[in-house]
Amino acid sequence: MALTFDRDQNDTVAAIATGMSEAGIGIVRISGTHAEDIIRKIYCTKSGRSMTSWKPNTIHYGYIRDPESKEVIDEVLVSWMKAPHSYTTEDTAEINTHGGVYVIRRVLDAVLRAGARMAEPGEFTKRAFLGGRMDLSEAGAVMDLIQSQNEFSRRVSLAQLEGSVSKRVKELRSSLIYEIAFIESALDDPENYSLEGYPQHLREKCEEILSQLESVLRRSENGKLLQEGIRTVIIGKPNAGKSSLLNRLAGEERAIVTSVAGTTRDTLEETVKLGDLTLRVTDTAGIHETEDPVEKIGVERARKAMETAQLFLFVLDASLGITEEDQQIAGLIEEQLSLGKNCIVLLNKSDLPSVISAEDVQKLWKTDGITCLSISALDCEGLDMLENTIETMFHLGEIVASSELFVSDDFQKSAMRDTIRSLELVIQSIENGMSEDFFSIDLQNAYASLGRMIGEEVEDDLVEEIFSRFCLGK
Repeated sequence: MALTFDRDQNDTVAAIATGMSEAGIGIVRISGTHAEDIIRKIYCTKSGRSMTSWKPNTIHYGYIRDPESKEVIDEVLVSWMKAPHSYTTEDTAEINTHGGVYVIRRVLDAVLRAGARMAEPGEFTKRAFLGGRMDLSEAGAVMDLIQSQNEFSRRVSLAQLEGSVSKRVKELRSSLIYEIAFIESALDDPENYSLEGYPQHLREKCEEILSQLESVLRRSENGKLLQEGIRTVIIGKPNAGKSSLLNRLAGEERAIVTSVAGTTRDTLEETVKLGDLTLRVTDTAGIHETEDPVEKIGVERARKAMETAQLFLFVLDASLGITEEDQQIAGLIEEQLSLGKNCIVLLNKSDLPSVISAEDVQKLWKTDGITCLSISALDCEGLDMLENTIETMFHLGEIVASSELFVSDDFQKSAMRDTIRSLELVIQSIENGMSEDFFSIDLQNAYASLGRMIGEEVEDDLVEEIFSRFCLGK
């Protein structure tokens, strides 16, 4: 179903478009039919005159005043953009204030009392979408770009914002609509359009598109690890150096480190950067038998964290021999490896004489080829090698270097899967010798599914859900 939104032509919205903290500047954004009227009520020049007319795409220096008392609130710069040449395609004003939290809130309050409504999260970008400035794929990329945590995520989001996904989807839809039109023409006018040999041509076309979509979907699933971060659990017996490793990865003292075993009694979670990688790290309590009720809870939470992990960093104290506790933990990890998860054994405390070899580590596992690295969480030795190993393990190096197409939003991936299913049904109909009108039905479904990726064919509630993820002021 196509969009049915109605934009209230009398509705003008406003919100703070910058972070709420002390800063050099803050921005209050106003968009809608009455933006100019609202600015006239609260803005004056340095000499105290009100502005009677505003030239498009200009910046004005002056003051924001209370709309009722006329008290000066702040010294500002006001940027004025006339529809449709603005982010939202509507009349838009952006008030650049001093960045104090109280000041910017006072300015926003003046704007609202002058006639604006408080914008909902993502409403400015939603208006840009409804105004035709961007499609749904590009709109979704705005929030992805804001939330990007590494270079890969930034690059993928920016490419999508610039139309990389939209362009490819439109090309594929154009190819499908050509085939749909040909079939319909041949069925309506068989004397001038022949379908002889056409099923084989259509099968090859569908297989070509399927191959492209499956490749994009596969890359996107792997790319999601780079965008959102790899769910990583640091695991090991008490006092092996897990908390020290977390602190080195995080670049700050997130976990208490002492010589007393069992200092960490609960799980600690942190998003950390390791080169180009993002890791969503959980530092667990040392897994061991204990009678301490608090430690028991921490150990149980550590076991639960293992269930959702994609990567285990198994920390062994290389200055000590392998203990029965280490063997038990290795057994727990091996159960998870059978589910397709990954593990790197870290021989910690490489700054001390080591009594554990890689051969000793391998004896812990029934599985061959367990990756083993020597590190020192104390002085960061070996962290570069850890980054390279994770990149290789998840094939992330290839993804980082790739300039191929990626999609990031779940609704886009869902639409791609629906498209794939429809094209597979076309091929199945061809194999079963079905009539050409069956081909057309599934081709139209594939065409509609691709349209959902860019907002051509989309339900209202899906659009609402997408924009609800946005922050205020965007």
